[in-house]
Amino acid sequence: MSQVERSMDQRGTAYSLFQTAITLEGQVRARTEELTALMRSLERSNHALTAAKEEAERANRSKTRFLTAASHDLLQPLNAARLSLSALGDLSAGTEAQAIVGQVERGLQTIEDLIKTLLDISKLDAGLIQPVPRSLKVADVMASVEASFGPLAARKGLRLAVRPGGLWVSSDLLLLQRILQNLVSNAIRYTETGGVLVAARARGDAVRIDVIDSGAGIPEADRDLIFEEFHRGGRESVDGEIALGLGLSIVRRSAEALGHRLTLASRVGHGSRFTLMLPRAAPEAPRPVQPVVLPTSLTGARIAVIENDRAALEALARLFQHWDAYALAARDHLSLMRLMPGSTWVPDLIIADYHLDGGACGLDTVTWLRTIHGSAIPAVVTTADHSPEVEAHVRAVGCELIHKPIKPAQLRALLAHLLTRN
Repeated sequence: MSQVERSMDQRGTAYSLFQTAITLEGQVRARTEELTALMRSLERSNHALTAAKEEAERANRSKTRFLTAASHDLLQPLNAARLSLSALGDLSAGTEAQAIVGQVERGLQTIEDLIKTLLDISKLDAGLIQPVPRSLKVADVMASVEASFGPLAARKGLRLAVRPGGLWVSSDLLLLQRILQNLVSNAIRYTETGGVLVAARARGDAVRIDVIDSGAGIPEADRDLIFEEFHRGGRESVDGEIALGLGLSIVRRSAEALGHRLTLASRVGHGSRFTLMLPRAAPEAPRPVQPVVLPTSLTGARIAVIENDRAALEALARLFQHWDAYALAARDHLSLMRLMPGSTWVPDLIIADYHLDGGACGLDTVTWLRTIHGSAIPAVVTTADHSPEVEAHVRAVGCELIHKPIKPAQLRALLAHLLTRN
């Protein structure tokens, strides 16, 4: 009996183990199917996220292309207006007329700044602006900021103090200048008494740059919102000027593109402090710079001008007339050929718009004029297109580049310099 009982127990145990194995196998199969379904769901989600990301990137690129094209079209009439205004300012006019000219110039500058800032924001969002870090002397960067905003601070009775501390940082020059200029501009705008301090201090292997003001301060509820486009927090600058609310948006995007940490501390009624942390860099050997004084006389110069925008062409012709230069001005290549007095007429200078009607390029006219006269006639190419491809093309042909809207004083100095160099 004992043997029979043991045999039955063994069979029972074996059967029980068999049933347990079958149950476990079913559970494993069920869990495997659940995991497989989950993996497929995650895969579909990843595909959807990738597609959404690609769609967002396409939308960003499309927005940037649109803004680039729109900016070019908007800057064309702005360029003509600025050139015409400069010619008007050169005329003998009363004090009241000159004051009106100044007001219009400031308005045009505001429009230009707005267009360029919107384009910069779009490019930063689309990842089209790639920083080029290099060793920068903080004193050089701050000197540019001080030169730009020192007179503005002085007119408001404020003190702008700069403390570079002899430090070097690794950053992109243009983006870093843009950050500091926007921070200082914003600080001066909202400060009524006291001043603004821009100071750099070493912090281990990093450099801390503070922009500190004694202004009204920023309420805690607004400290995230102020970095959004067109947000002014209901504030008006102390001089009554309404800010566009784009400066701090540029600051945040530029800092993110550079990988520089940006923080804000503020007390209402006492002021604000924006802090930027940058990697420290080793000093570079100084490069001697020889100051160059550019001449400004264009008297008697023969200038070939090709510009497809009629208003800008007429404004340029008026400017050159006021500057005692002779301009042969045309809207396209064929028109310029018809206007030329003959093969003996050789221009001293060429000014060509890059984008002409019908997809033509002003560089083709430059090359043609140089070829028929057998000499490298100095040429300046004007454009509202800020793309690196256009700049590289212009430089490759050996021309100078000026972006629209053209600043008449800058153009006059450059042309006079090219005349003396030739």
